[in-house]
Amino acid sequence: MKPLEVRIPHDLGQDEVRRRLDKALVHARREYGDKVGEIDAQWEQENRMRIRLAVMGMNFDGSIDVLVEELLVQLELPGMAKLFAGKIRTGIEERLGGLLGSQQV
Repeated sequence: MKPLEVRIPHDLGQDEVRRRLDKALVHARREYGDKVGEIDAQWEQENRMRIRLAVMGMNFDGSIDVLVEELLVQLELPGMAKLFAGKIRTGIEERLGGLLGSQQV
């Protein structure tokens, strides 16, 4: 199946976006690690982060590509999570949009 795809515009340099993602990941592991389990995220290429996590017994696998003017988030949604694709999309847009200063008000 096609992954959930979310595009988040930004006007930051790619290095700054990577720095902010790294900082947010440290925060997420500390803040939510006991609720969602291990958050595995690694830069597999200079501008591509691979992410894996489990929430409520469901495994999520995806990637974040840091492009020149946007982030491209692709996330495989397991079975039941597909029912909540809209809420998941909105959550990603709000969190990462706020992180990058591109959230629409």
